[in-house]
Amino acid sequence: MVGSTLVDLRERIEALASVGGEYYLVCGRTGDRPVPAAGLRFDDREAARSAARAVERYRTALRRYDPQCPAHDVIVCQDDGRLAATPGGDDGRRDGAESEDGVPDPSNWTLSDAILDRTVVESSNRDLVEFCHRVAAAVFETLSEDGHGAVERAVTDAYADLAGTVADPDARCPCLLESMATELDARPSPAEQAAVLADAAARLPPVDPNDRPLSATLSLQVRGLIGDHLQSPWSADHDTDARAVGVRLTDYALSPLHGRLPVLPIALGLYRRQPNPPPSSLRVADVEDGRRIRIALSTDDEPSGLVSAPINSEA
Repeated sequence: MVGSTLVDLRERIEALASVGGEYYLVCGRTGDRPVPAAGLRFDDREAARSAARAVERYRTALRRYDPQCPAHDVIVCQDDGRLAATPGGDDGRRDGAESEDGVPDPSNWTLSDAILDRTVVESSNRDLVEFCHRVAAAVFETLSEDGHGAVERAVTDAYADLAGTVADPDARCPCLLESMATELDARPSPAEQAAVLADAAARLPPVDPNDRPLSATLSLQVRGLIGDHLQSPWSADHDTDARAVGVRLTDYALSPLHGRLPVLPIALGLYRRQPNPPPSSLRVADVEDGRRIRIALSTDDEPSGLVSAPINSEA
């Protein structure tokens, strides 16, 4: 399956990486760090070139699931100490040498192949596009490796049907997560869904352990997944370790399907940041100008609504 190819390629890229290496990969047109090499460094140009080829193969494989996955012109850059950080890119930073007026200077980039035109912008929503494909890749890898081939195929088929009704290519990327959440909710058991989320979260880049899990997860607004959020105080059961909190979201990028709201990226974000206790359930209610999500954390309760939560009158 394609998922196993994604696993093999990601492991190959990670094996080539080295902490403190001076070479790294970017998209030659946008300056973004391409998934799954975002944040990785390489000791020498040969290793970086090998990783660049593997990244291109990885993204080609991912496009078998979603033809809208952006195609990057992956190039090798060398950090010579003159690089400055500016907002943007896959990890919130875009590294590039700048001229005195702050405009990126292509002459300061060290390339692996011919110089590419960096003035072309792929998409006005590329942060959201890249976020959706990074999450989808992690989940697809997990589904394939953990023996959920039927779900993997169902997601692909459902997405093809749904995306065919959406004209805007950028808007199709959330459709991928919507299809994934719906098919995951319908097939594996809730306990298996939780296991898929935990496994997929481990495939994503590490996060700052000092971040507060919920606050860091809700910072997804910078990726365009949510517009804004308002968090209520936590409630706690003093006899158990259970906790719960309500969050009001506006301009959530994923749409309801069959009376349920896809919440997979929110639950995955929590699993990635490993709150103690872990997420046990999500419930959703419609409110004025948005939705209210009740998030429960518990080690005792059975998982429910972790990928697609029912929309009720109260949450």
